[in-house]
Amino acid sequence: MKHTFQRRRTALTLAATAAALALTAGTAQAAAQGELLPHPGPDGLIWVPEQTGSSGFVSGGLSARLDTYTTFACEGGGSMVVSFTLDEHPDRNPAPFTLDCPADIPARITIPLGTGLHGGFGAVVTTSTPTLRWAATVVQPE
Repeated sequence: MKHTFQRRRTALTLAATAAALALTAGTAQAAAQGELLPHPGPDGLIWVPEQTGSSGFVSGGLSARLDTYTTFACEGGGSMVVSFTLDEHPDRNPAPFTLDCPADIPARITIPLGTGLHGGFGAVVTTSTPTLRWAATVVQPE
């Protein structure tokens, strides 16, 4: 009977150790991916913390008296193409651009949209692979 109790305790200890190792490995893997772009703070209009694959976003409420900047980041191997539409300013739509996305180090680009913008706008992100990670922010610094 004494041996059975010791085997059960050993089995429970091994199971608890295995569970702890699995949790630690999962946490390390999540931390390794990390955040592509931090929260933009009080100047932020949009924060897309992370998307995978093709998508986009829309926004309104641009202040005509402030500069507007968009920042995109990506990683995962491949590339992404970003195109814009500025609802009230079709003459100022930035040309689409391509951002190369390394497999393990995030790439980042900031695009100034300028001052005097008001109304809404949108961005369309087309990724070369459905597993590509990307993030975006739109800010109007005071």
